[in-house]
Amino acid sequence: MLLRFEDVYISYGPLEVLAGINLEVAEGDIVCLLGGNASGKTTTLRSVIGLVPCRKGAIYVMGQNIRGMSTSQIVRLGVGVVPEARRLFHRMSVLENLMMGAYTREEDQGVQEDLERVYELFPHLYERRDQQAGTLSGGEQQMVAMGRALMSRPKLLLMDEPSMGLSPKLVQANFDTIQTISQQGTTVFLVEQNAHMALSIADRGYVLQTGNMAVSGTASYLRSNDLVQRAYLGE
Repeated sequence: MLLRFEDVYISYGPLEVLAGINLEVAEGDIVCLLGGNASGKTTTLRSVIGLVPCRKGAIYVMGQNIRGMSTSQIVRLGVGVVPEARRLFHRMSVLENLMMGAYTREEDQGVQEDLERVYELFPHLYERRDQQAGTLSGGEQQMVAMGRALMSRPKLLLMDEPSMGLSPKLVQANFDTIQTISQQGTTVFLVEQNAHMALSIADRGYVLQTGNMAVSGTASYLRSNDLVQRAYLGE
């Protein structure tokens, strides 16, 4: 398993946000984590990169317990992140933002090759490579955030609400790209409120409700599950 949670509890002061979470992400899969606002989705993702410590339990990344590791150490294990709201360097160019994704790589070998891969996935970014990232549209900024994460050549790609703020047409294009990234060999762990889109591309999924794991299983099982249909699919 590239990622495993074992009975994880996380609190912010007296507020318990995650209560005994167990989940797994196997190599090659797209796994989605669904849930409403304040369900604990983003906290789950932040804990994988060491931004939120466990109160109890353990998180394993590439088979290593990450307790006490810094974010940069976890990234070097092979984790890439597409954060919520993109968090680009707005005054830097598109190319400079993309190259920031390769900052943990210890040699230049393969960096140009990966940059070309990003431009193949997002041809529009090549045209905009010298433009300040802050002047791009929301959809273009999402492309930059995804491309920046891929520049670290991750084994596991974490994505926090990739559909947020995008038009339906761009959401579809975004999820098509996520599928392509998966097909090219990158495992994806996706936190998302758009259950329809997430389950359309995922292999497996988990549903959080106020810090508790309500249901989990294959994507096809979740699409047919009564709780998921009522709460997230509007059926």
